[in-house]
Order: sequence, then structure tokens, then C-alpha cells
Amino acid sequence: MLPIQFLAKLSPQLKQYLVITGNYWAFTLTDGALRMLVVLYFYQLGYSPLNIAMLFLFYEIFGVVTNLVGGWLGARLGLNKIMNIGLALQVIALVMLAVPADMLTVVYVMAAQALSGIAKDLNKMSAKSSIKLLVPQGDEKAESKLYQWVALLTGSKNTLKGIGFFLGGLLLTVFGFKGAVMLMAALLALVWLFSLVMLKEDLGKANNKPKFNEMLSKSSAINKLSAARMFLFGARDVWFVVALPVYLAVTFNWDHWWVGGFMATWVIGYGFVQTVAPLITGKKATDKTPTGQTAFLWASYLIIIAVAIALVLHFDFYIRTTLIMGLFIFGVVFAINSSLHSYLIVSYADSDRVSLDVGFYYMANAMGRLIGTVLSGWVYQHYGLEACLWISALFVGFAAFISTKLSRAT
Repeated sequence: MLPIQFLAKLSPQLKQYLVITGNYWAFTLTDGALRMLVVLYFYQLGYSPLNIAMLFLFYEIFGVVTNLVGGWLGARLGLNKIMNIGLALQVIALVMLAVPADMLTVVYVMAAQALSGIAKDLNKMSAKSSIKLLVPQGDEKAESKLYQWVALLTGSKNTLKGIGFFLGGLLLTVFGFKGAVMLMAALLALVWLFSLVMLKEDLGKANNKPKFNEMLSKSSAINKLSAARMFLFGARDVWFVVALPVYLAVTFNWDHWWVGGFMATWVIGYGFVQTVAPLITGKKATDKTPTGQTAFLWASYLIIIAVAIALVLHFDFYIRTTLIMGLFIFGVVFAINSSLHSYLIVSYADSDRVSLDVGFYYMANAMGRLIGTVLSGWVYQHYGLEACLWISALFVGFAAFISTKLSRAT
């Protein structure tokens, strides 16, 4: 049965959810693969860790702007239009990188990465916002279902991002950099065409057109949750984006396959844990859903793990084994933290301005990634991976403290 014929038999809400999720999955594969391609290929060309981090600078900066403006555009134009724009921009960004190696200057790659960053955050913001509007609301059971749908979307996305990391290392080995990005551009273009046909509703368009100066959130709960999210993702990316893959390649002497495989396995496991997080924190559909206190508790666990990994590096205690084990434990607990936050923002968001609220929140998320990415290259180059882990623990501490200020209600 063809995908379009299958979708035609489903309810409108489920049909939209599946198409949105499929778009998100396809985009995520290319996003994860492209990130690993850029890190490994440019390190192979002789770029320093700090220079590699700079290649992602515009990716993260434009992610900050895109989430803020994208939420406003989503409320005015509809989330489906925003998602399709994101897919198209990613195709363009991939094609931009399919040029001879001597044209891949730092500025040119930064520009392509900027376009990819805009595309990624338009896609993510529209996908996460759409869930709020597709799930019935009004009682505890509905909130639990919302948590499960958000966890499934977020967790499956990160599982596929991990597969994308592995795919990036594989494509670089088999097809080279240019061949890899051209292949991904062609496949994503097909997804975009399918999306243009299937996503026709103006999902997420606000009843009252919001003004440009209404982009900033007026909700205290969303502002606090956004600040916690910024530190949480800064804590991850300060060691994950540049420091860890370079450390594995240099210290453990791993090749592209091993580095890509490890990063992929980490993110796949991370995504799986996000998917089942409701079973760990929210339990069954009729049980109570997470609160700010839940977010504080799980952030506290993460502080202990980050400190333990930093001490392992400091005392040189069976680094190869304990570092890898520690990072996987960090990934499990971080995944639960991330899933909790993803549910809370969708729950807190106002239905009529959901894209504005979610866009503001993911603007803070992008700011955390930006800070973490820059520090990942700079701190690792000057002070090493241990310093990155100490900063990670500090950032999680800030996230935990802010989480104590959150209440259940908006």
C-alpha cells in the first residue's frame, strides 16, 4: 500500500501527526549526518578544534534567531508552511556544500551551516508545536497522553540523529564529502515534495495575528523553563559537539568509523530513553505527570554524574572504560531531563500562541547549544576534556536551581 493511500484511511489528527513525525525523522537523519561529516572531514583537513567549533557558530546563532522569529511566523502563516520551508532550506544548504574542496572556506561553510541551522529550528519548532494542537486537552489523562506523544517524537528524533552520526561517518568513507551531501540532498528533496502534497492544513495559525513585539514570552513559567533549558543543553554540548569526537580520535586513536559509531550509539540510546521516559517519570496514563520538582530531581542526578566523569579524567582512572561507561550513564539521565523539559514546555504553552511560546523556549535551547559549542572548541583546545566536564556540571547546577522555581501551572 502506498504511503498516501495508507494515510488517507487515518483520522485527520493521526494523519498529520504521522506526516509531521516522518518529516522530522527524515530531516533529523540529514542533520545528524551533516554534523558528523563536517566535524570529521574538516578535522581530517587539518582544522583545529576551535576552528571546527566556529564552523557551527552561525548554525547556532541563526538557531537562536530562527526559533524566536519562526514562532511568530508559525502563528501567522501556520506550522505546516514553516515545516515545508525548513525542509527546502536544508536541501539548499546540502547542495551548497557539494562544491570542490578548495571552495569550502570557513566563511562559506559557516554560511551553509547558518542556512542548515535555520532549517533545523524551523522544522523542530513546527513539529513540537503541532503536537499541542493534535492531542485533546483538558484533564490529567490528556496531559499524560501529551507527555507520551512528545516523548515519542523527541526520543525517536534523537535515535535517528544518532543513526545520522553513524551514517555521516559511513557516507564520508564510502562516497566522500561531496558525494555524501549530494545523496542526502536528493533524498530530502523527495521528502519535501511529499510534504507539500500531504501538509495542507493551517495548523497552528493563531486566531488573532500576533504582533512582532509579542514574540517574547509573558509567562513566568515559560521564562524560567527556558532559562533552565539553556543551561541544560549548554551542559551537554560543552563536551559533546567538538571536544568528545576530537578526544576520541586523538587520545584513543579511533578512526572515522569508530568515532561516528560511538557518537551514534550514544545518541541512539539517548533517543530510546527519551521515548520511554514517561514510563520512568510519569508512569501510566492515569498517573500524575511531571512537575518542576521532577525536573529539579533529575537535574541533580546529572550533576553527580558529570562530576564523577571529571574526577575519572583528573585521576586517570581506567579512562577508556570508565569514560565510555560514564558518558552512557550521563546520556541516560540527560535524556530523561530533556524529555521532561520537552513535555513541560508543550504543557505550559498557550494553545492560541503555542508556536510563539515553543519558539521562545527553543530560542533559549539554541542559545545553550551556541554557548556549549563555542566553549567545547575553546575550552578543549586550551584546557582539555576534563575542564569541559567541570563546566558541564556547573551548567547543570544552574539548570537544577532554576527548576526549583517552576510550578505545575503556567
